[in-house]
Amino acid sequence: MFMFLLALVFNTSLAADDAPAGQKVFYNPKTEIDFEELEIEGILQKPQSSIVIERKKANFNPLIKLRSNWNDEISESIEEIK
Repeated sequence: MFMFLLALVFNTSLAADDAPAGQKVFYNPKTEIDFEELEIEGILQKPQSSIVIERKKANFNPLIKLRSNWNDEISESIEEIK
C-alpha cells in the first residue's frame, strides 16, 4: 500500500514539473492538419442486424372542436342575406 501511494505522489509531481512556474505557455492560434498524403484502406461492412422501432404518433387533446358538417350554418347565412 505504501509503495502505491509513493508511486502516485511521485508520478503527479513529475507531471506538475512540465512548465516552469515563471514562464507563460503560448499556443498557435491556428492548427492545420494535412490529410492529402494520408491513405486509408479498409473494408465496408454492413451491420449483422438492425432494429426498427415504429414511433407512435403523438395524441393531443384538441382545443378547438373541428366540425365536418356546416350545412346548418350555410343555410342560416343564406337566409340572412335574403
